[in-house]
Amino acid sequence: QLQASGGGLVQAGGSLRLSCTTSGRTFSRYGMGWFRQAPGKEREFVAAISQGGGSSSYYADSVKGRFTIYRDNAENAVYLQMNRLKPEDTAVYYCARNRASGVRTNDKVYDLWGQGTEVTVSS
Repeated sequence: QLQASGGGLVQAGGSLRLSCTTSGRTFSRYGMGWFRQAPGKEREFVAAISQGGGSSSYYADSVKGRFTIYRDNAENAVYLQMNRLKPEDTAVYYCARNRASGVRTNDKVYDLWGQGTEVTVSS
């Protein structure tokens, strides 16, 4: 199971760090990703990081330069550091495990999902 946390209410321009943790000894074998779903909209890709040391990462254009994904395999955790938040970043954020290698934006290759953590950015 994946457990996401760190969401909350923040003013525009502020920062939040989301965390996603799991148990077990295979965490480092998998790429990980963050997705989000805003009210009334479809789920969309936010960021992804490769397996192992996480040498590769990829971001949606809408968050590039503001968000950073990174992982700590010793802690079985992946993080999403979100800076310069905007009201349009308001959504429920989900972490997910990528069953394929590398960084992927297609949610169909993610086979395990966290429960979501809500981020609200006020203007």
